[in-house]
Amino acid sequence: MFIDTHAHLNFNTFKDNADEIIRRCLDGGVLMINIGTNYETSKKAVETAERYKKGVFAAIGLHPLNFDTGLVKIKNDELEGSHFEKEFYYEKYKNLARSKKVIAIGEIGLDYYWRPKTTKKKELFRQKQKELLAQELGLAKELNLPVILHCRMAHDDLINFLANYQELKPEKAVAHGFVGDLNQLRKYLNFGYYIGFNGIIFKKIEGINFEENIKHTPSDRILIETDCPYLSPPSFFEKKNNPLGVKCVVEEIARIKNVSPGEISEITSKNAEILFDLKT
Repeated sequence: MFIDTHAHLNFNTFKDNADEIIRRCLDGGVLMINIGTNYETSKKAVETAERYKKGVFAAIGLHPLNFDTGLVKIKNDELEGSHFEKEFYYEKYKNLARSKKVIAIGEIGLDYYWRPKTTKKKELFRQKQKELLAQELGLAKELNLPVILHCRMAHDDLINFLANYQELKPEKAVAHGFVGDLNQLRKYLNFGYYIGFNGIIFKKIEGINFEENIKHTPSDRILIETDCPYLSPPSFFEKKNNPLGVKCVVEEIARIKNVSPGEISEITSKNAEILFDLKT
């Protein structure tokens, strides 16, 4: 069994064949969590999960780049659709979480990739993202749900935020699609968090050593994911990435850890079940 802990089959990319892909994944032993990035995709993730008795779950949240701060223009092809929200609709998201299929709040966090040009606007942009994050962490606390953390070019800020606001800091979380250095990795591990690895581990990124990150992450703290339709592994046989691609990620982690793919699939499935309290 494999559990793709971060998929987006709730995106419009899959509007014509999501159920066909889900059936193939379940037949191939791949379970999945579809992740919301705004209210629209969160609602769709829940609706998708509720069509299946087993193997399909949902997480809900407002991605920092789907939050319209009014300070930066984001290209439409960077995100799913063009649905941005000017505020976090706390009660609407809370209502979505009534579904038993909702197992986490996410993906939420900080993203400084798209940012304003002036220093003053940059500071305000970051502050608004942190204010959003605080609201979403508050919802996770109220609902006693784990958190899926998105972070791009902002790890030090996110780590400091979590350390400084202990009342909001989640007890259970995953640093999704981790792209950072060993020092940042150790801090997330010290928080007690899991580390998510996906197809980005096959890329070359200056200053990032994915092999070392994987070697230094205990196997019982690793989650596997695809972030589909993005980040297709080089050996993946389909045109668009989907949860079946998680098998390629498992094979690469197993190679780096010098263990069998079966061992990695077994322990990462157990990790996902523990973090998200999954009934698989």
